[in-house]
Amino acid sequence: MRRRLIQSTLAVVLVVIAVFGVSLVIVETRTISTSAQERVDSEAQRLASIVDSRLLTSATVDAKILRDQVAQDRYAVIRIPGERTIEVGTRLPGDVIQGRADGEEGETVVVEEPRSSVTREVGRTLLIIGLVALLAVIAAVLLAIRQANRLASPLTDLAETAERLGSGDPRPRHKRYGVPELDRVADVLDSSAERIARMLTAERRLAADASHQLRTPLTALSMRLEEITLTDDPDTVKEEANVALTQVERLTDVVERLLTNSRDPRTGSAVTFDLDEVIQQQLAEWRPAYRSAGRAIVSSGKRHLTAVGTPGAVAQVLAALIENSLMHGGGTVALRTRVTGNQAVIEVTDEGPGVPTDLGARIFERAISGRNSTGIGLAVARDLAEADGGRLEMLQTLPPVFGLFLSRTPLRKTAATEPEDGEPTVR
Repeated sequence: MRRRLIQSTLAVVLVVIAVFGVSLVIVETRTISTSAQERVDSEAQRLASIVDSRLLTSATVDAKILRDQVAQDRYAVIRIPGERTIEVGTRLPGDVIQGRADGEEGETVVVEEPRSSVTREVGRTLLIIGLVALLAVIAAVLLAIRQANRLASPLTDLAETAERLGSGDPRPRHKRYGVPELDRVADVLDSSAERIARMLTAERRLAADASHQLRTPLTALSMRLEEITLTDDPDTVKEEANVALTQVERLTDVVERLLTNSRDPRTGSAVTFDLDEVIQQQLAEWRPAYRSAGRAIVSSGKRHLTAVGTPGAVAQVLAALIENSLMHGGGTVALRTRVTGNQAVIEVTDEGPGVPTDLGARIFERAISGRNSTGIGLAVARDLAEADGGRLEMLQTLPPVFGLFLSRTPLRKTAATEPEDGEPTVR
C-alpha cells in the first residue's frame, strides 16, 4: 500500500511537471529570444541617434568614439553615405542576432550579438525550472511517504488488533488515528473486543459456577448411592432411592438454572413456594454429611412461611451457606426462619470461629476466601438471591450469621403447630 501511494503521488506530480514544465520552457525560450532581439534593435536605434547628432553638428564619427557605446560582446557596423564603413568591435563568428536601424542622415546601423548568449540564458532558465521540478518531486515523495505511513500504520495496527481478537486476546486498544474511516473501524473492533471479553467472562464464570454448584449435589447423590449399596433392607433402599431421585431432580434444576443465567441473568422464574419444604429438603440432603463429620444441623423459628422466588435457586443458596458452615464453621449449624416487614428471613449460623475481620463484606466477592477454598460459593449464592429480587447478607461475623431475605406471602397461621420464634426444632 505504501508503494502504491508513493507511486500514484509521484505519477501525478510528474504529469503536472510534464504538462506545465514543457509549456513553461517553450514560453520562456520565446520570451528570452524576443527579449534578446529587442535589446539588439534598441542598441542599433541608440547608435543611430548618436551618429545623427554628431553628423548634424559636423563632429567626427569614427570607431574610437563609438567604441564605448557598444558592449564588448557585440559587433556594430555603421554605414554613412559618402564615407567609409565604420566597424566597432570584433566580427562575431557563427549564428548571431542582428538588429538594424536607419538614421535621419541616411546612415545605416547594424548591431550583432552572438546567439550563444540566448542559449546560455535559456540554459539557466531550464536549470532553474529543473531544480524547481526536482524539489517538487522530492517534496511530493516525502509527502506521499508521510501520508502512506499515516494510512498504512493504522491499518497495520487494526490488522494486529483483529489478529489478537482471533487469537483470544479481547483487550480493546482504544487507539484512534484522526482519520474518520479508520477511527470507525477501530470503534467497531473495540466494541467487538468488549463483547468478546464479556462472552469469555460469562463462559468462564459459567464453568466455575457449574463446577462449584454441581459438586455438592453430585457428592450428596454419591453418598446416597453408597448407602444403598451397603444395605440389604428394602425399605432403606427405597427411602434412599427416593431421596436420590429428589437430588437428581435438584441437580437437573441446578443445570437449567445455570444455563438460564448464562443466557440472560435477568431471566427469572419466581413463584410463591413453601419455605418449609426447601429447608426440609436441605436438612435431609446435608444430614448424612454432618453426621459423618460428627456435627448436627437443626432448624427453628417461624413455620408455614411462604416466599416469592425460585425454589431451586433458594435451595442452592441454602446449600452454599450450609456447605460453607460445614467446611469453615464448627459445632451445630442452625437454620432459623423469621419475619421482618414483608420479608421472610432465613438465618444460617454455626458455632465456628466466624469470619475474619479483614474480610468483612468482601466475603461475597469472587475469589475471596478465608481458608483456601475457591471463593465462588458465596458470590454465586448472592447472585442467585438477587436474581429473584432477594438479597443475601452477612448479619454477624462472630458467631457467623448469614441472612437470606425473600419477599413473602402469608400462607396460613396455625397456633397449635407454630412454635415460638426462636424455639429450635430438629427436622
